[in-house]
Amino acid sequence: MLNPPKNAPHWHVLGLGSLGSLSAYYLLQSGFTVSVLPRAPTHLVARTLHFPLPHTAPLTLSLRADDQGIPITHLWLTVKAHDTALALRPWLPHLASNATIVCLQNGMGTLDDIALPADCDVIYASSTNGVWRDADQIHIAAENTTEIGNHSNTPPEWLSPLQQQFSGLHWNHNIDTARWQKLTVNAVINPLTALYQCRNGALLDGGERERAMEKLANEIDQLCTLIFGHSNWQADTLQRSLSIARQTARNTSSMLADRLAGRSTEIEFINGFLLRQAEKYDVVLPFNQSCVQRLQALNQLSQ
Repeated sequence: MLNPPKNAPHWHVLGLGSLGSLSAYYLLQSGFTVSVLPRAPTHLVARTLHFPLPHTAPLTLSLRADDQGIPITHLWLTVKAHDTALALRPWLPHLASNATIVCLQNGMGTLDDIALPADCDVIYASSTNGVWRDADQIHIAAENTTEIGNHSNTPPEWLSPLQQQFSGLHWNHNIDTARWQKLTVNAVINPLTALYQCRNGALLDGGERERAMEKLANEIDQLCTLIFGHSNWQADTLQRSLSIARQTARNTSSMLADRLAGRSTEIEFINGFLLRQAEKYDVVLPFNQSCVQRLQALNQLSQ
């Protein structure tokens, strides 16, 4: 663990699932102090996380729950997309007017209906890291690439020490493109793995499941071409989705994991987000609509 960087901010983490736990680990290893925000300010508890890291002895880090987090100046937001409003709203009165929020979530549109402070700086992150959680054991399966940014060419000062510990972390002033690239692949792989109840690689069956991938991808490319223009959208969603499915063949998608655990899925902020964009362009995406409706019905059954 490094010494605290000069003028280091104190970080609050909201959402201590697999990615949130991994983020807290990297922040602590970079020398920052970190507190965990519970889902409600009245339920403050300390958490201890165990990281059985490859090639090292197991590492245990204790995160304190902070009941003095006023104001919250730097927030790392990693709750599930559909839990964002419920989890974040109790903490809105504690946010500093110029707070920085790093939003590392699947899907898009999670902050659209939340009244953030006017001067709040929202920074988005898109990660392909592989991490899974078993109780308080955090297992890092793969450290790949995490792109983080907003529309500024200049990264914040706190990023440099974090990059020394956070493998594959890159500043991207055009983060919207990275987020759309990830969203469109997720919109092909996640709903189908949840509906077929299969791992990513099982979509590559040369038959019905691959045809379903093609239907989703073609509709998504139709929409994205309208949004970004022919010259700015390569219409390669199917190719990218097939490639990711091969690379992550043994993985269980987050949407399938939610369904198997009886939780609501993030379909509203993945394919549902695409449907809301399609309405703005008077475009119909029938196969995406069908997948959303089927998973919405399953969400209702799980509640």
